[in-house]
Amino acid sequence: MANQAKSPSYEIVPFGLDHITDQRLHNLFRDLMHLDPMDKNGPMSGSCGHQTDQMEKFLSQTFGFRNIPGEYIVQGVRSFKLDNSVSSLKPETEIRFPSNTTNSFAMSVQEIMNWQRSYRVYADNNIRGMNKEFLKRALQGKSEDGEEAFRMKFVVRISTCPILMEFDAKIICRNLNDNWPNRIKLVSVTGIDFAGRKHDVGDILYYVSNWREVFQIDPQSRLPLVYNGRDFYVNVNEPRGKLHKERVQDSLMRMVRLRLQACDAEGVQVVVETGIGLGVFAGNHIGIDAKVRALSAKAILTVLERDASLYKNIRAVILALPRFNRSKSNHPVADTFDAFVNEFHKAKYNGPIPVLIADQDMHRLTVAIARQGFIVSELNPADSHGVFGEYWQNRGPAVEEKLALTTVGLLVQHHLINTEVLNENNYHLLTINEGSTLDWLAGVSNDNERMTTNCCSHQ
Repeated sequence: MANQAKSPSYEIVPFGLDHITDQRLHNLFRDLMHLDPMDKNGPMSGSCGHQTDQMEKFLSQTFGFRNIPGEYIVQGVRSFKLDNSVSSLKPETEIRFPSNTTNSFAMSVQEIMNWQRSYRVYADNNIRGMNKEFLKRALQGKSEDGEEAFRMKFVVRISTCPILMEFDAKIICRNLNDNWPNRIKLVSVTGIDFAGRKHDVGDILYYVSNWREVFQIDPQSRLPLVYNGRDFYVNVNEPRGKLHKERVQDSLMRMVRLRLQACDAEGVQVVVETGIGLGVFAGNHIGIDAKVRALSAKAILTVLERDASLYKNIRAVILALPRFNRSKSNHPVADTFDAFVNEFHKAKYNGPIPVLIADQDMHRLTVAIARQGFIVSELNPADSHGVFGEYWQNRGPAVEEKLALTTVGLLVQHHLINTEVLNENNYHLLTINEGSTLDWLAGVSNDNERMTTNCCSHQ
C-alpha cells in the first residue's frame, strides 16, 4: 500500500501507486520525490517584514496602492485602494515582480485580467442560508459572528493564481512565454475553528458538546466570555473538550467533497492540499487537536475512496504537510504528517486516485507539477471573514498571509482589486450531500433544549 521512506532530501509516503498507468503521472511522482527539501528556517518561517514591504512597494509602484487612513475591512485589516486598476492599463504592458530587474517574475496586464476573469465561487447549496446574496456580502468581509461565519467553511473560491516565490522567498524567474503559471489554481477555503474566537463562536457551539464546561460563560449572553475583543476564556482546570464527532466528520467530508468537485469542475488534474484548521485552530488548548487531525485525514481518504469515479479530471492528490515541531531529542513530535500517514495506513488506502503525503513546501510541489504540464490546484487556508489574505499587511503571521505575499492572489482574489469577486454570475451552488441539509441553528437549538431538559430533570 505504502512505503514510508526518505527521499534523497525529505520524508514522503505514497499510497495507491499501483493504480498509476499513465507514464507522465508516474514520472511526476518520481520527480516530486527528488525535490530539494523545504527551507523551514528561512525568511518565511516567521514574520515576513521584507516580503510585506516588497508586496506593498510592488502594488504601490505598479497600481498606485495606498491604504485609506482610519478605514478597515474587518477589525485589524486595513482598507486600501488602487489609483490605477488593472483594467485601466494597456493589455500589452509587461509588469515585473518585484521590480523591473532581470531576476523577476514577468507577467502582462492581459494575463492578469485573464487570471481575474477565471475567478469562481463554489458553495454547498445544502447549507441553511446559503445563497448568492449572502456570498456577495460575505466576500466583502461582512459575514456576521456565529452562523454566517460557520457557513463560510462550505464556500470555495478558486482562480488561476501563479506563484511568485516558494517559501524560501526566492523570486521565481519567469518570462512571458513560460506557460506553467497559467496551470496553477488557488483554492481558498475556511477550516473549522476550535481556537475559540468570537467570529467563529458557531463552530464551538456546534462541534464541542461540553463548551459550557470548557469555557467561561458570559452571564448576559450565556455564550463563551470574550476578552481582548476576540478570544474566549478557558476555565481554569477545565475538562477536555468533547466533540460531536458525527457533526465534525460530516462537515469535514462535505468540505472535502466541495473542494474536490470545484477543482474537478475547473479542470484540475493534480490536487495539492495542506492541513486546513489543523494548527492553532485544531483545539490543542482544549485537548481535541489529535482527534481533529485524525478526523480530517479520515475525511479526505473516505471521500477519495467513495467519490473517485465521479471525477473527470482529478488524477492524483498531494498532501503537503511540513513537519515543523521537533522535540529536544530531535525526534519528530506527533503532528499532522504523522496523523495523516497513520490514518491512511489504518484504512489501508489503496484507492484509484494515488496519494502522496510529503514533508514539503506546497509551493515547491505545485510549481514542479505545473512545470510538468499538469493543471494543479493549491489549497489556501482562509479566514471565515472571506477576505483574501486577511492580515497580509501585519507582517505575514500565518499561512494565508504568506500566500498573499508569495502569489498573485491579491490581484486575483481580493474584492478591492478584482471586481469579479463580487460578480454573482461567478457563484455556483452545488448539491454536495444529496438530500442532506446542514442546519446550524437547528443543531444548536436542539442542544440547548436537551441541556434545559437535563438541568430540569436533576432539580
